[in-house]
Amino acid sequence: MSEAATPRDLLIRYLRQRAELGEREIILERQRASQLLERLHGAGAPGPARPATAAAANAFEALRAEVLGCSRCRLAEGRTTVVFGEGDAEADLLVVGEAPGYEEDRSGRPFVGPAGQLLDKMLAAIGFRRDEVFICNVLKCRPPRNRDPVADEVASCRPYLRRQVELIQPKVICAFGRFAAQTLLDTELSLNRLRGVTHEFMGVPVVVSYHPAALLRNASWKRPAWEDLQALRRVYDEAGGREPGGERG
Repeated sequence: MSEAATPRDLLIRYLRQRAELGEREIILERQRASQLLERLHGAGAPGPARPATAAAANAFEALRAEVLGCSRCRLAEGRTTVVFGEGDAEADLLVVGEAPGYEEDRSGRPFVGPAGQLLDKMLAAIGFRRDEVFICNVLKCRPPRNRDPVADEVASCRPYLRRQVELIQPKVICAFGRFAAQTLLDTELSLNRLRGVTHEFMGVPVVVSYHPAALLRNASWKRPAWEDLQALRRVYDEAGGREPGGERG
């Protein structure tokens, strides 16, 4: 990112990019919209849900701006847009997938299309609305033709993911899919070996399950995926996660 590029500059650049793609509406995250308006109008410090985390909220927006302007690896050359992630930046549940696909690359949003719709249903099955969690990917840019990410691309994006975890401070992380699980846990074990066990990343419990896109291809995995979701909710409750479904202050 250029040293002269401010968060405002990057935001304007992003909005122009979406307009050039023909979009006439931009979906803003509910918890961030008021802060965005304050930032654009030059207001004072934002007022997040937890007043004591004002500095963290500013740091989160600064991270978003940095990621939107990232050119650390070759993926910056072919992307349409960066997919930073979306949801509640103070969520107790963090959902992590592999990398943006075609629809995500065009929309700038993670987990859209059929897989995203299934993810929403999976979260709802254990009591969560999509806007109550934070959803992101290991990689923030789409690999060409949706190929598997390579080591240097993962290394370039890893600091962003770690910083997201530091700032969000989730109670639990759910890793969807083999690649996300192996990357978070720094292992080459198969997905089936990783399922059914509570792991840890940066001190946060991690539950592993099948990627929603994989479930669309193989219906026989839906029952074990449901078992994973039940385990996720159990670990979440044991970790002291806030009861989902209510209004956030």
